[in-house]
Amino acid sequence: MPLEMTQEVFITCAVTGSGGSQDRSPHVPRSPKQIADSAIAAARAGAAVVHCHVRDPDTGVPSRSTKLFREVTDRIREADVDVVLNLTAGTGGDVMFGAPSSPLPLAKGTDMASAEERVAHIAECLPEICTLDCGTMNFAEADYVMTNTPGMLKAMGSMMNELGVKPEIEAFDTGHLWLAKQLVADGVLDSPALVQLCMGVPWGAPDDLNTFMAMVNNVPKDWHWSAFSIGRNEMPYVAAAVLAGGNVRVGLEDNLWLAKGQLATNEALVERARGIIEAMGAKVIGPAEVRQKLGLTKRAPVAA
Repeated sequence: MPLEMTQEVFITCAVTGSGGSQDRSPHVPRSPKQIADSAIAAARAGAAVVHCHVRDPDTGVPSRSTKLFREVTDRIREADVDVVLNLTAGTGGDVMFGAPSSPLPLAKGTDMASAEERVAHIAECLPEICTLDCGTMNFAEADYVMTNTPGMLKAMGSMMNELGVKPEIEAFDTGHLWLAKQLVADGVLDSPALVQLCMGVPWGAPDDLNTFMAMVNNVPKDWHWSAFSIGRNEMPYVAAAVLAGGNVRVGLEDNLWLAKGQLATNEALVERARGIIEAMGAKVIGPAEVRQKLGLTKRAPVAA
């Protein structure tokens, strides 16, 4: 395929994530104030979009508390910085099986919620974007499955559209893009859709360039997309995404390190990504331009 480098790039910062990284770096934010403050710092550094999960303020364990999401949302919207808010809707689909010799009953850690429960905080907070993990997959843990059935995705996607919140399709493999295109064809999701290509997450799509380009080539030409890889390949994928015609994502959800032996902050990762993008000759665009590009409407603080 011909090289079609992006000339105007937006940066998404994935602020804290839902992985067990809370004790691996003091910079991983836990409380709603810490998450909001880190998101605001990332926005000041050049992130047009902030993607937020929430955590238990005391333990740092991932949560799907509507109250915590609401506090993060209010703090970000009341800040003196403009940014597009993207909340996760990926929680509530966790299945933990027992040992291979006795997979049932399901083990501790299983959290399978209804479609209504999984988008309750989206209805409460009304972000401009929320994620839709477009498929079921095995993760690195031996007996954990991230579960997103076609029926569940249809229900959640329809609810997001009714709320006026744009779904960001999280694609961890080519089959997830196939399903996303079917959801658009069925009228569940609007076109042009927004996609995040998630590379290098065990056991989804590996982050070699051949697989990455297979993912890119499966995104319809009129859709909008970003990409990221985890760990040490986070910054190389900033360059790869721009070269392939997309936008970029960085943040502590995906990588804790700025350099060997140097723990990162979200704003430092955004600054590094911005430097790479601008050195390539592209322009980093802000939230107002992203809203225009994606057809978003800026949300005011939600009344109590």
